[in-house]
Amino acid sequence: MCAETRHTRLRSTLGAALLLLAAVAQATPKIETWQTANGARVLFVAAPQLPMVDVRVVFDAGSARDAEHPGLASFTADMLNEGARDWNADTIAERLENVGAKLTAAADRDMTSVGMRSLTQEPALTTALETLAGVLTTPTFPADALERNRENTLIGLRQEQEQPAKVASKALMQKVFGTHPYASDPNGTEESVHSLSAADLKAFHDRYYTGANAVVAIVGALDRPAATALAERVVGGLPTGERAAPLPPVAPLTAATLEQIPFPASQTTVVAGQPGMARGDPDYFALYLGNHILGGSGLVSLLMDEVREKRGLSYNTYSYFLPLAQPGPFLMGLQTKNAQAEQARTVMIDTLKHFAAEGPTAAQLTAAKKNVTGGFPLRIAENSEIIPYLSVIGFYGLPLDYLDRFTDRIKAVTAEQVRDAFGRRVHPESLATVTVGGDGKFKPAAANGPG
Repeated sequence: MCAETRHTRLRSTLGAALLLLAAVAQATPKIETWQTANGARVLFVAAPQLPMVDVRVVFDAGSARDAEHPGLASFTADMLNEGARDWNADTIAERLENVGAKLTAAADRDMTSVGMRSLTQEPALTTALETLAGVLTTPTFPADALERNRENTLIGLRQEQEQPAKVASKALMQKVFGTHPYASDPNGTEESVHSLSAADLKAFHDRYYTGANAVVAIVGALDRPAATALAERVVGGLPTGERAAPLPPVAPLTAATLEQIPFPASQTTVVAGQPGMARGDPDYFALYLGNHILGGSGLVSLLMDEVREKRGLSYNTYSYFLPLAQPGPFLMGLQTKNAQAEQARTVMIDTLKHFAAEGPTAAQLTAAKKNVTGGFPLRIAENSEIIPYLSVIGFYGLPLDYLDRFTDRIKAVTAEQVRDAFGRRVHPESLATVTVGGDGKFKPAAANGPG
């Protein structure tokens, strides 16, 4: 092949790739929405490219609803596929395996999410949807499976006690949220899991697994009438019920706290945080972009530069906001040698103080915008990537054009807006900090070295 032919083909290939990227960058999914007969909100995106459908049903039934039974929401979600209607766990698994469908269920602090992926071809789709409807509407919580899951959960909780990062995270959430329901770990405690009964699970299911308390997200090769019928098949058997009451407000921290937990390890885990922002917060885009610069962009973040590159105190350090229905946490963390824990903590918090006071430079802001907006189209390029966004938009009542406007809103953020938002919303002087490692007491900083 001559050089000219190779160059021509190369130009054609590059041109096609650029056209594809341009199409992806400009394409955001069209979201349609309506309500089922029993009050569930439905969000639907038609994606005809593949004969697949993803369905996710989310309930306002996260661990914040556990009340006096920590771990109840997660335990209920874990038990859904252990028995429903007249099916046992093996029957449910066989029904899904025979049609190549996949069922998932999990709970976080705000929501319980139950998802299904299936072919749209028959009889696969009917079997998959019938199975999903069954586990949602008529779970049986069989005694043998309950005890097996209880033991597995207890084993997991004991294993977490051996993981410094888990110990630190749980302690920090209690420091940040105090008596608020967000303080409780979704997995519960050994004591609470020991006490959970089938009656507790059934009462939780009866209260929160209702039409009025549900959002149904659908992405797949369906038209609107088919999606409407699908939603009714999946959640139509649920009682209408009532939406869960709003969670109480989160109180701000008024003073810095430090908890030092001894742990037999050569490294110390250092985490810090405070209440951050809720979903739909007017400062969301300024805080999101600012955090990308501070600690959310990996190796090029300010924290990585100050903690790792300049001082060699830790291999990895990070920060992030976790928006929830009420203000979720703003978190920072790292791991370092025991003798360097105090120095690393000081550098981490000093970096936050400087950024909150000064904001980003023009170069930092430009680089962050390019990074965030350049990668965003690829984050919604597949059905499985769109479905979580649909769930969040529906659950938190975000505008339907959220995905359409995301990149424009990021591009519109100014350095002054970032500085102003961090100055008003992030308070380094009242951070809660937890360290886990060594004898639980800071030692004088040693000579710098790799963390």
